[in-house]
Amino acid sequence: MLEEIQKWMMKKKPEAISFLQQMVRKNSEQGNEKEVQLLIAEKLKDIGCEVDLWHPDEEEFFQHPYFCATRTDFSNSPNVAAVIKGTGGGRSVVLNGHVDVVPPGDISQWDNDPYSGAIKDGKLYGRGATDMKGGNLCLLLAMECIKDLKLDLKGDVIFHSVMEEESGGAGTLAAILRGYTADAAIIPEPTNMKIFPSQQGSMWFRIHIFGRSAHGGTRYEGVSALEKAMVVIQEIQRLEKTRNERITDPLYEKIPIPVPINLGKISGGDWPSSVPDCIMIEGRIGVAPDETLEQVRKELEDRMTSIQDDWLTKHPPRVEWFGAQWLPGSIDKEHELMQLLKKRFKDISGAEPVIEASPWGTDGGLLTALGHTPSIVFGPGVTSVAHYPDEYIEMDKIFEAAAMITLTILDWCEVAHQPQQKELLKKEK
Repeated sequence: MLEEIQKWMMKKKPEAISFLQQMVRKNSEQGNEKEVQLLIAEKLKDIGCEVDLWHPDEEEFFQHPYFCATRTDFSNSPNVAAVIKGTGGGRSVVLNGHVDVVPPGDISQWDNDPYSGAIKDGKLYGRGATDMKGGNLCLLLAMECIKDLKLDLKGDVIFHSVMEEESGGAGTLAAILRGYTADAAIIPEPTNMKIFPSQQGSMWFRIHIFGRSAHGGTRYEGVSALEKAMVVIQEIQRLEKTRNERITDPLYEKIPIPVPINLGKISGGDWPSSVPDCIMIEGRIGVAPDETLEQVRKELEDRMTSIQDDWLTKHPPRVEWFGAQWLPGSIDKEHELMQLLKKRFKDISGAEPVIEASPWGTDGGLLTALGHTPSIVFGPGVTSVAHYPDEYIEMDKIFEAAAMITLTILDWCEVAHQPQQKELLKKEK
């Protein structure tokens, strides 16, 4: 079966690369996912799957405590799901991928148009190529291979193509609420072919620091919120150090800062000759797999009210939680799906896989915590170029990963009948 699947992958390579180019050429920034989703829906129909395409608009969806998005209008952002129904008695699997991409940024930093799908030296370039349309192609190849080789599985294979992952997972939340869950999941985010059984979560925060205004010529009459922001930043750095010293999981040993606190924006003040009376800092705090969002919120808030500074004790910084959030998640390192994927990785590559923790959040946290679908993150994309200019994916890795995922699905869901067995059964009847 391994040889049959590898032969099938090589035969499909030109057609599949052309399809990936089509996906990359669709600008699917958030709020604009419709065209690429329709393309994927048509592909699934061609494969022979029944397709569910819907625009999430249910009250349960918008009111859910895990709903997190940059908008509430999804009229141009459908979700897509499809199922290869099993014969029964087997374990099911979710194959989850997102189609939304981050903006390309400064176009002058790109050698080619960000949505060109240009091919050079075995790499396909464009925004979303690595994060994560190349990974989505792996899943579509696995589905098509199973269909083309006429392999009946005992368990269901459930495919998600979701929107709005880059802001916290609203698309996957909608898929879960619609009932598309399973016994386990594979998410082909760009891992450089490493296997991630654990994913950190994260949240965005905003801290308001208050001072007292005064004329710049008599600044000693006021209290500079900017200077007090420096005290707050030092406390945040100490908190980051404390939080990371607690992490002993060996999956994080090669990650310099497992759960960083990143300060990404600072603003305030309104006049060069005035002492600023308010400064705002915005950032992102990582959440370890064994933590809850609520625990991390409380830890940061408590630190802000316990800073050793006379002014800040009387006028504590105010913490506000806003914008994106990702739930942490993990699957047991001895979970059978992990073992099957590791085996198939070695069968095809001839090497042992690298097992690490994800340095960023994924929809695996939502699937694990809310959908009760333990998730593994594993894909062909290049971690270091996700969200970067000249984003690319190595094309050969796509087909290598697709073969590994296909074989893992067969092992996990179990093959009920292979083509030769079905012919014998027909003759017996």
